[in-house]
Amino acid sequence: MTDTTGRPAALPAQPAPGEPVTAHGIPEISALAGRDLGTSRWREVTQDLIDLFAAVSGDHQWIHTDPERAALGPYGGTIAHGYMVLSWGIPMFAELLQVSGVGMALNYGVNKVRFPAPVPVGSRVRLHAAVTSVEPVKRGGVAMSRAFTFELAGSAKPACVAETLTHFYP
Repeated sequence: MTDTTGRPAALPAQPAPGEPVTAHGIPEISALAGRDLGTSRWREVTQDLIDLFAAVSGDHQWIHTDPERAALGPYGGTIAHGYMVLSWGIPMFAELLQVSGVGMALNYGVNKVRFPAPVPVGSRVRLHAAVTSVEPVKRGGVAMSRAFTFELAGSAKPACVAETLTHFYP
């Protein structure tokens, strides 16, 4: 990949532990293809967060919102909505990559999502992300494909895995 002058694009610098990778402009974003960005901080799943998500999404299924009934169910208590965990991808990804020097970034979609493990109240989730590819799109932009794995503390299975897409434009 080259920059706008035809020179090879510089790879964004490796950040200090706990700091996000920074990419300035389309050439540095393009240079991220194939890069593992590491993991975000852990986020605790609480019943209050589940109830708020239920209120916003309209998904009030008892397995999420009724602790007494859920205690007798298959997981021994309430579990987070899968889409609630997936929605954490945006703020968690911002802990891993900070982009500047672009005019616009759009969440373009998700190619594949799976929820391999239930996420009980009281558990902790974090995002592990990698940039799988960066391809040119119209108007001088690029499409970044990202592999998201939402790790569940103490579980061999992740809470969620997803291939997400973001477009960046100059």
